[in-house]
Amino acid sequence: MHMNDKITVFTKGLLDFMYWAGILTTALVPAIIHFYGRYNSYFAENDWQLTLLFLLSGALAVLILHQLRQIFGSVLADDCFVMSNVASLRRMGNYAFGIAALAALRIFLYLTPSVIIVILTFVIAGLFSKVLAVVFEKAITYKLENDLTI
Repeated sequence: MHMNDKITVFTKGLLDFMYWAGILTTALVPAIIHFYGRYNSYFAENDWQLTLLFLLSGALAVLILHQLRQIFGSVLADDCFVMSNVASLRRMGNYAFGIAALAALRIFLYLTPSVIIVILTFVIAGLFSKVLAVVFEKAITYKLENDLTI
């Protein structure tokens, strides 16, 4: 197996682990917030607001991982320039913008430097996904035109 293939397979395995761990962690958010509220009064006072924000953010993160797993499936099948990957990249951009918006709502509860970093990170990730979707779509168009020429 070629080194790049090993890295791709490792990354796919890591994404699979992160996906299932993300589902479990998101499902446990209410219990985690409640438990941590015993030690941090901010979490105790804002229990339902934080639970809602983290549940929604976790769900969007899991959806991003799901789309990445689909893309990696096409990479492993050696067929990455397909419209389903363009759709996945667009969805990932939307989900990333959603996480940034949810993080921005947290500013009204409690402003920390990490919230600003999360917002900026997911805005950049959303923009990157949207741009990649356009690049992939153009590559697919060129590929189809080339296939018709031959």
